[in-house]
Amino acid sequence: MTMNTTLVINAKGGVGKSTITTNLASYFAARDITTTIADFDPQGSSLNWLAQRSADARKIHGADLSSRIGGGFANGRRMIPRETRQLIIDAPAGPSRLLLQDLLARTQSIVIPVAPSSIDVHATANFIKELLLIGHVRFRNIRVAVVANRVRNNKPIYAPLERFVAALNILFLGRVTDSDVYVEAAETGLGVFDLPAEAASAEQREFLPIARWVQGEQVAADSESSNVVPITAAAARA
Repeated sequence: MTMNTTLVINAKGGVGKSTITTNLASYFAARDITTTIADFDPQGSSLNWLAQRSADARKIHGADLSSRIGGGFANGRRMIPRETRQLIIDAPAGPSRLLLQDLLARTQSIVIPVAPSSIDVHATANFIKELLLIGHVRFRNIRVAVVANRVRNNKPIYAPLERFVAALNILFLGRVTDSDVYVEAAETGLGVFDLPAEAASAEQREFLPIARWVQGEQVAADSESSNVVPITAAAARA
């Protein structure tokens, strides 16, 4: 089996990339799929999460590829176990063009978390337009999807996010709520799929479409968004 690489990225910080990264990793680990997190973020949030993980939890490998240690795939491949089947990259905010090209050259799927506020949506829209103009995304058929992250339970999808999805013709995978379950699990190095269903059933249900899409499964469109379509050539030229 080959290794599937997923890049979790946004040029803007504070959108919860590590929440998406660590919970994806917990999903695959719970299914006995050899999983590695490659943390390119100098803050090292995903690696700090791994450091809190109990020895009794399913094994997830970690690779520190941040700029503070001279990271990059060329120098860090030895840190990624050869048996890895799911590699999840936690990218830094505002990556350089050189690093972005390096990451895209090795990526099959891109997940872009965005906080559903007008400021975050505007910054993310500009970032995605840049991504779509980079040849690796257009010509290597890298799959791209957006996740609304840290959404309050009592708030609908914000209009700016809906317009953002419609204008760029990318896949909107759904919402990750601003739930204390994610926070409490993260404090002990766990994801929602490490928890029993009775403790995290709602969070597991909302996150499942993201994990299944990363795994290559077809995911039904969000019932509250009628503007969910895959990337098109027209969008790449926008």
